[in-house]
Formats: sequence, C-alpha cells, structure tokens
Amino acid sequence: MSGQPEPWLRGTHHDIPAVIRGVIHALELSREDVDAACDGLTDEQVHARPGNIASLAFHLRHVVGSLDRLLTYAERRQLSSDQLATLKAEQEARGSAKELLDHFHRGMENALERIRAFQGADLEQSRQVGRKALPTTVGGLLVHCADHTLRHTGQVVTTAKLIRAGVA
Repeated sequence: MSGQPEPWLRGTHHDIPAVIRGVIHALELSREDVDAACDGLTDEQVHARPGNIASLAFHLRHVVGSLDRLLTYAERRQLSSDQLATLKAEQEARGSAKELLDHFHRGMENALERIRAFQGADLEQSRQVGRKALPTTVGGLLVHCADHTLRHTGQVVTTAKLIRAGVA
C-alpha cells in the first residue's frame, strides 16, 4: 500500500536467518497494512462491527495478545495470569483509535525484539502449547506468529473497507 515493495522484497534483514527473517517481514507487512487500513478512522469506527463481525479494536488487541502468548510458549514459558486476563479482555477491546494503534505498535515492537532473540536457536526444539500441551516446535510457533498475524491483518483491511463503505 505504501508504493514500495513488500518488506520481504526490500532486501532487509539479510543478516538474520531466513525463517526468522520471514516472520519479521510478515510482522512488518502487517504493521504497514494495519496503519494504511486504519488511517483516519474515528474512535467509533474502530469499534464498529459491520455485519456483526469482529471490530478493528478486537483484531488490534488480539494480534498483540496472541503474539505475546505464542512467543511465551516459544520461549518455553507458561502463560501468566495477566496474559490469561488479557485473552479474556480482548473481546471487549476498549480505547480510542489512537490508544489502540499505539498499543498495537508497542506490541509489534516487543514481538519483533523477542523474535530476533531466536537467532541461533534450534528451531526444531520441541515446545508445548496450552493446557493440553499440544506438540509443536520453536519454528512452528514462530511461523504461526506470522500466519496468525497476517490472517487478522487481512480481517482488519477488509473490515476497514466495509466501515469506509458504510456497510452496517
């Protein structure tokens, strides 16, 4: 949307291993797409639910919260009570458009820093997710960070278009 190639085509982060670089590029693309989609929207619009779909506010909070949770598992830690409370609160995402976008940006920066810390890590190391201890790997979690973030970014872009078109 910015007139330049997508982050993965800009020749950046070539000092970072390919899988981690790909995850970083995906989050950079998400940030750019979210900024473009949400540019100029009002507080009311970020909370709108056209066709009763999830609001932009939900997606902005959920992306950040899910990245935090997924990276916690990748770091071989369990979720804290604060992270579990954040998960429950995502459905009632509150705040102004500016507050939500600021939160999104802070969360993305934090996630990018945590992802960079996996340079040199064995991406095949096993990890477990959730109460059921579902099996995955460090690499699986990192790739899912990219997949999940871009899925919600697409929903942000589509929802913003519906809002701008006045779809109720």
